Amino acid sequence: MRNFVISTLALAIAATAGGCKSEFQPKPKGYNRLMLPVEEYIALPDSLPYTFEYSTAAKLMRDTSWINEKHWVEIYYPSLKANLHITYKKINHRDDLLRGFLDDSYKLTSKQQIKAYGIDEVIVKTPTGKTAMIAEISGDVPTQFQFTMTDSTHHFLRGALYFNTEVNNDSLAPAIDFMKKEAMHLINTLQWKK
Repeated sequence: MRNFVISTLALAIAATAGGCKSEFQPKPKGYNRLMLPVEEYIALPDSLPYTFEYSTAAKLMRDTSWINEKHWVEIYYPSLKANLHITYKKINHRDDLLRGFLDDSYKLTSKQQIKAYGIDEVIVKTPTGKTAMIAEISGDVPTQFQFTMTDSTHHFLRGALYFNTEVNNDSLAPAIDFMKKEAMHLINTLQWKK
């Protein structure tokens, strides 16, 4: 019996001393499943000099930035922690104002070049005959989609998409794609008021 105990003890010591090696491999980081909102839309209130349709899943809010102006709004999607930031300026037939607003918009888009893999800019015509300049920015950047629209005489509108979360476009890809469609719906339904 004594030999049995000694041999069992020796075997146990040998096994723990290095006979059984276990390499620990952590699980890869997972991402939460995103529940995308239903695509239902309502029109903006009449108090703005422009109108468009936005999602019933979003909250229309006044701009909360420190430089906000009267007709600036934010369209916040709580389930995605996404925000479409809309700024508006009157042009009043002044070419210098229009050029300045377009230059500012271009500079804001260009600031993304530090982290962007690429910036694709395209000019599109909406079903109602309006023109929009769209910039899609790839890479881990704060804003993945920006656009400007103007009638060149009275109105200038700029939009930018932001997520109120850590920038990680791999995990945000479904939400980014969904928000791009939402922004395109806004662009396609935009109307200027007189």
